[in-house]
Amino acid sequence: MQAGGQDMLENLEADFPEHKRRASGAPHALDGIRVVDFSHYLAGPLATMILADMGAEVIKVEAPVRGDDLRRYPPMHPQLDQGAPFVWSNRNKKSIALDLKSPQGLALARDLVCRADVLVENFSSGVMRRLGLDHETCLALNPRLVYCSVAAYSREGAFADRIGFDPIVQAESGFVSMNGYPDREGVRALSPVMDISTAMMVGNAVLGALLARERLGRGQRVEVSLFDTAVLMTGYATMQSLFTGKEPQRSGNTAPDTCPSGAFRASDRTFYINCGNDNIFQRLMGQVLERPDVAADADYATGPLRIRHRERLFAFLDEAFARHDWAHWQARMRAAGVPYGLVRTVGEAIRSPEARDHELVTRIPHPVLGWVPNVRLPIRYAATPMADPTPAPAIGQHTAQVLAEVLGYDAQRIAGLAEGGAFGTRVPRGAENPA
Repeated sequence: MQAGGQDMLENLEADFPEHKRRASGAPHALDGIRVVDFSHYLAGPLATMILADMGAEVIKVEAPVRGDDLRRYPPMHPQLDQGAPFVWSNRNKKSIALDLKSPQGLALARDLVCRADVLVENFSSGVMRRLGLDHETCLALNPRLVYCSVAAYSREGAFADRIGFDPIVQAESGFVSMNGYPDREGVRALSPVMDISTAMMVGNAVLGALLARERLGRGQRVEVSLFDTAVLMTGYATMQSLFTGKEPQRSGNTAPDTCPSGAFRASDRTFYINCGNDNIFQRLMGQVLERPDVAADADYATGPLRIRHRERLFAFLDEAFARHDWAHWQARMRAAGVPYGLVRTVGEAIRSPEARDHELVTRIPHPVLGWVPNVRLPIRYAATPMADPTPAPAIGQHTAQVLAEVLGYDAQRIAGLAEGGAFGTRVPRGAENPA
């Protein structure tokens, strides 16, 4: 993609199939659930998108004109008020533009809360309380509400004032210290892995609270922390450190507890293998490389022994794999049941045979551009298929529709609210005829 110009998305129709619509009449997993989304940037919006994909009605509350700051993350499309990251994380939502600094806008927000099943927010601590939208107030207005806060560290306690983003908690959780090569500083993951994993946690937390509501008859407050999730994302290294008192060591593309595991080069491409147990190692040596003598070497009999002699083993593998191209080794490893994977670019991955087989990337209709790309979630329901994707909304695109259909406001009332500044300086489109 270029950051502007005519070549943006020009190969979309050639590269990706049109999304196949779900079966007509099939129910959604979250039919009838309404989510009021006060979140911005990534962790919160991605979480509410997951709920929207499951069929919930998600109403995204945005500031007039400016909207969610994520809209301006590049690359921006010259015909839209949003960039690729926003398109990726905000499909299947309705956007309503409210000025929460105005009494009229706040009153509208409270009306939405009264008619919601779920509220998700990730403002800095204290913002929702200053607005009069804190969990105590909202749960008093709507006792069945699931009120979910996505915090950097916490909403209460010694660190409630701290602001945090994905790379910060990658660093503070120990995650950065584990990744990279031993002869230099640790490196962050370029992908916002902590935002994404936090979004998944939020989705789980909200679903659990909705299930509990069915038993208890009431909603509850829920909190998910970016930092807490980041510590979880260090994996079992936390427990290993507690057992041994030692810190994990960076090992680059190899693994500290599995051997051989790492990136190797065929004559034309780089690929990755992971021999997670002794049987896989035996198949690699005997069936793939046809070297039963190496498979029988006493120095390689167990994982710990192979780790001890890793340098010699890797030198052998480097020389052996370089003799043939990737197609040769891929066929042999697949037949032998050796876990392998080509080291791909992102562009190669989304166009790969595996991605095409799973229909991970498709194109969906867009009212301005004709088509936009869509990356589906990895969830497949048999009885309640995921919602058909609709493009991420423009700022305030559904303001008049939501006020009419959800709150029952007529055009005259909406016009009066517009005059009072509830929507900033922009009158919502369709206010004259919201139906």
